[in-house]
Amino acid sequence: MAAKDEYKQKFRPDDAKLDREVDSALEGVSLDALYGFDKPQLPQESSVKGVRRGRVISVDAAKDEVFVDFGGKSQGVAPFSQFETEPKVGDVMEFSVDRYDPNEGLLLLNRKGAAASNVSWENLEIGQIVEGVVTGVNKGGIELQIKNMRAFMPAGQVDIYFNPDLSTLIGQKLKCEVTQFDAHAKNLIVSRRNILEREKEESKQKMLSEIAEGQIRRGTIRSIMDYGAFVDLGGMDGLLHVSEISHKRGIKVSDVLKIGDLVDVKIVKFDRQTGKLSLSLKQTGPDPWATAAERYPVGMQITGRVSKVESFGAFIEVEEGLEGLLPVSELSYTRVKHPSDMLKEGDTLRLVVLSSDPANRKISFSLKQAGPDPWKQAEERYPKNTVAEGKVTRTVDFGAFVELETGLEGLVHISELASHRVKSAADVVKPGDTVRVVVLEVDGKARRISLSMKQATEAMAAEAQAAAAAATPAKPRKKQQLRGGLDWNW
Repeated sequence: MAAKDEYKQKFRPDDAKLDREVDSALEGVSLDALYGFDKPQLPQESSVKGVRRGRVISVDAAKDEVFVDFGGKSQGVAPFSQFETEPKVGDVMEFSVDRYDPNEGLLLLNRKGAAASNVSWENLEIGQIVEGVVTGVNKGGIELQIKNMRAFMPAGQVDIYFNPDLSTLIGQKLKCEVTQFDAHAKNLIVSRRNILEREKEESKQKMLSEIAEGQIRRGTIRSIMDYGAFVDLGGMDGLLHVSEISHKRGIKVSDVLKIGDLVDVKIVKFDRQTGKLSLSLKQTGPDPWATAAERYPVGMQITGRVSKVESFGAFIEVEEGLEGLLPVSELSYTRVKHPSDMLKEGDTLRLVVLSSDPANRKISFSLKQAGPDPWKQAEERYPKNTVAEGKVTRTVDFGAFVELETGLEGLVHISELASHRVKSAADVVKPGDTVRVVVLEVDGKARRISLSMKQATEAMAAEAQAAAAAATPAKPRKKQQLRGGLDWNW
């Protein structure tokens, strides 16, 4: 008896210990999973539909199949053609369940956001994503061919943004959502806007977690206003103010940008609470003012284009975004009433840099200093007492200005206009008169010349008198006999 008990103890397992081992092995495992009851059966329609998150377990591009595991023994298959990029085994993503195939024991899936592959009047549903080709345009919207069904999309449901020419969509394949249908009447209405709005919201939420001031992002011009343009960054819209489009001043937005343009912009301000974005196009490139002082030093001769003419001077564009002022006083050595008398927009000029202040974005030029200076060696060309001829350019209360040569102007003081007393210079001369003057004094440094018409007139009179005297023959002397027999000539 003792031997028998010893045999049982040695070769027969302890029932209690075995139960504990089984319990431990089955811990966390349901009987449904153990016996395969979790395998998709023919469930109620309501329990199949919806979005599920699964893991890709097999990819067969040739058969247009992507197998997905949802855990346990629940599996499904989605069309490979619905993926923009080839999925990899192990990828976890979301799928929408179309229906259950009891013959294969698989859930028929669609990639989330992808159009249903097998759609017909029999299985249409509100909210279903379908794909169709635009076949025509009418007054109210566009017509599409979705499989063997004709559909209509109202103009307001084509895009988030206004499209002035829907005919550009003809022939394009669009993904849209079923919003209304009547299988009996063969009436199907779809919306693309609903999908775009959802995609934009998803992109917006992603951008909110990634976006930051200072980033450079690519966007599309969606609308243009006088004060700037709105740019779609792929989920969020931002304002590109006119002042941030170009370093060039006074631009018109529509002359630089148009709807649909792709632009790289810098995020200069972002308010997370309101979601408002301020963008800059000009800050994505180099600032021409950053190195202006080195590239355009004072005294350097440059070529510039007249961009605008004002009463006080002209604005000169040296390069894109770098503009300076040509003051009216630096147009010519002669007096200029208005810059428009000499310049017009678009003129190309040879100039000299007068001053440069990149910190305040200012630079000034001179036109007159780019040419020869008529005051140079003026003292040698017009020494004191030289008689010269000039043209009256203007009269003032204290005299008249006379131009001896281009850029060289002198003053005839009112006291030097005539030998008699002059109340007003205009009583003696007027602009445009050609007069003779005598040089009284030349100050090249101060750029002043003092002239005299009076002395020139007197000199001319003296010359005339001398010439007349020289031309008149001497009168013969008469003889008169005086007392005493002497002759006297007179």
